[in-house]
Amino acid sequence: MASGMATASYELRFDSGRICLDLLATTHPEERLDAVDRLRVWISRSGLVPAGTPLTAADSSWLVGFRELRAQVARLVRGELDGRPAEPALARVNVLALADPPAPSAVRAEDGSLRRALHTAPDCPGLLAVIARDALELLTDQTARASLRQCAGDNCPIVYLDTSRGRRRRWCSSEVCGNRERVARHRRRAALARA
Repeated sequence: MASGMATASYELRFDSGRICLDLLATTHPEERLDAVDRLRVWISRSGLVPAGTPLTAADSSWLVGFRELRAQVARLVRGELDGRPAEPALARVNVLALADPPAPSAVRAEDGSLRRALHTAPDCPGLLAVIARDALELLTDQTARASLRQCAGDNCPIVYLDTSRGRRRRWCSSEVCGNRERVARHRRRAALARA
């Protein structure tokens, strides 16, 4: 990890089903993109760039850009879920989607296999365009859009794509919010049994 910054595995989540939704998850339960080094880690772990891609150009302006996109995508997604279109957010996400995303290329690894690389160093507008396009594709694909869910966990704002069999997934994570719900239910039953 960049600069020796420790980032616990629970801090950055990539289980929402779409990169644009994973970006939204960086606000819960607290701000996760609070430093450029953490943004670099998120970009790398999210798959926006191939593993090992140097992100030396990332600076505080990147943090501002990613946070702004996150806010716009949040307004857009929540507006769609609540039936309240967020036209200013849609307009801004459309603009951010216009930049050229980083061009992929294939290079030979030492073992002779092909691996993904980027043709040029990634820049902030290009990476933001990838996420903005993902949000637009999600919201214009009726099947994917119908699978959007808000976590049923207590005070959890995470939005995820429900791809479970039967579309019965209730929580952003069974291990996190689901486990909290099961523990709370057990405590309620135990309290009732004592009463």
